[in-house]
Amino acid sequence: MTRFALTVEFDGTPFFGLQRQPHGPSVQGAIENAAHKLTGEDVTLFSAGRTDSGVHALAMRCHLDIEKPFEPFRLMEALNAHLRPDPVAITGCAVKPDDWHARFSCIGRSYEYRIRNRRAPLTLEKGRAWHIARPLDADAMHEAAQALVGRHDFTTFRSAHCQAKDPVKTLDRLDVSREGDAIVIRAAARSFLHHQVRSMVGTLALVGQGTWAIGQVAEALAAKDRAALGLNAPPEGLYFVAAHYPDDN
Repeated sequence: MTRFALTVEFDGTPFFGLQRQPHGPSVQGAIENAAHKLTGEDVTLFSAGRTDSGVHALAMRCHLDIEKPFEPFRLMEALNAHLRPDPVAITGCAVKPDDWHARFSCIGRSYEYRIRNRRAPLTLEKGRAWHIARPLDADAMHEAAQALVGRHDFTTFRSAHCQAKDPVKTLDRLDVSREGDAIVIRAAARSFLHHQVRSMVGTLALVGQGTWAIGQVAEALAAKDRAALGLNAPPEGLYFVAAHYPDDN
């Protein structure tokens, strides 16, 4: 039995999320089905994070165990062949020790949220960015975001269905920048609560529009109450960017 670490890119639009779902297609299901077609084995895919319906990934890290011998490159090529036409691609594959775990060995996760801030409707990025026509003040959004950086109780910014035992998390980074007519929010932490990034982005968008004052974000955090949340951003602008491990170069 060999443990293979996979780096996975996917468009989340047609999926009900990364994790296997009983009521619709999932990224996990697509990869497990591809592995079964290739090897005849019933394998289970483990991932560094979970994503909701419509959320994308640039480099999700996963692992699976396979009995049949494969060179990593050949496994990657074969899985990609069996994944077609699903919008899922294995972009990296490596052999790992048996105690390496895509989720539990991970020491950091990074997300990016993309807003297209323009009057014109989206064409190429439809389903891949949040379209906000009203002008946004990226500098005000960034200033407000700094109140969320650090170790806090993020109850206000977690989903009511979040299964995490503890709402206290340490947010290492939350940066907002304008790149042309795009607003890009980059977040990094060891781990995140369910809907945490989307909830933070939605609230920062209210600041950018002038609907909320900068200080209201800190007040919402201090409230430790989901009812104090300003807005939950839609899933299509969210991307899982990277997972970090102690053995990374």
